[in-house]
Amino acid sequence: MLKRLLLLILIPLFLCSCSSKNSSEITFASWGSITEVQVLSRVIAEFEKENPDITINFIHIPQNYFQKLHLLFASSQAPDVIFINNLYLPLYASHLEDLSAKVDAKDFFSQGLEALSIEGKLYAVPRDISTLVFYYNKDLVELPSRWTFRDFVHTLEDTKGTYAVSFERDIYWAMPYVLTLGECEGIKFYKNLEGKYAPAPSQVGSSTLAQMFLDGKIALYLSGRWMYPKISEKAEFPFGIVKFPGKVPADASGWAVSKDSKHKEDAFRFIQFLSSKEDYFTQTGLIVPARKESARIMKDGEAFLKAVDNSEVIPVSKDYKKITDRKNKELFN
Repeated sequence: MLKRLLLLILIPLFLCSCSSKNSSEITFASWGSITEVQVLSRVIAEFEKENPDITINFIHIPQNYFQKLHLLFASSQAPDVIFINNLYLPLYASHLEDLSAKVDAKDFFSQGLEALSIEGKLYAVPRDISTLVFYYNKDLVELPSRWTFRDFVHTLEDTKGTYAVSFERDIYWAMPYVLTLGECEGIKFYKNLEGKYAPAPSQVGSSTLAQMFLDGKIALYLSGRWMYPKISEKAEFPFGIVKFPGKVPADASGWAVSKDSKHKEDAFRFIQFLSSKEDYFTQTGLIVPARKESARIMKDGEAFLKAVDNSEVIPVSKDYKKITDRKNKELFN
């Protein structure tokens, strides 16, 4: 009887010990809006259900993401899985695993893979590609079916009683003009928009360019897919979306694995699962998916996919932020 009682006590302890030994906890860091966090929470729950031996500890960092990520790396507390974009990738590439063998390149748009690669090594599985398009107010402007840069110039001149186009004092928003016209001519053309065809900061005041577009004060608003849900919901006029009549810059974001992770195989398994659920992120309307198969479910996606086809990945370095800050002061101060 005593022996049987001991077995009843020890067997559960033994099973618990084995389960603990074979399980792992993956820390996962990401920024993101409320909508994105809801999607991530859904994906994490599904992953943990299918993989009961793995627990995901989700670290949501909505502000100052890369400053806080830097502190985590510096204190040897880097997350196992890290959401990252190509603009900051050079700062962390030496701390990340090469994932080239973990993806099938034909499943992704080449721009996403190129943006998240350095010297032929892929450091993150792409989730999305960011490009720029024009949202336009159909009550204020009628665009020709064949949309060229010359047509764009005519549109600037013909738009009456409102601002023709948006303008921001930042080199990023000048890049479509630079890529299309060349550096000197592109910068000159872009800067000449301000105050003539586009509102200056003093004319924007306490509003935003997005709000001015929604208020019917700007005919052509240059922005990305991230604005699609808001414009779709708030616009009280018929609007359209058209690609910029030339080349645009392409950025990308994706999921990376830390070299210091003690659970690399489980981390790989998790990011492959994240990537397989890209439809969830696409359905929010916030992203242009990096995975070709997910692009099929994009609502009003034609202009965005044309923009991807006409995009160019801009090489970045560890000094990207310093360089752009200096350029902005030189050009717009």
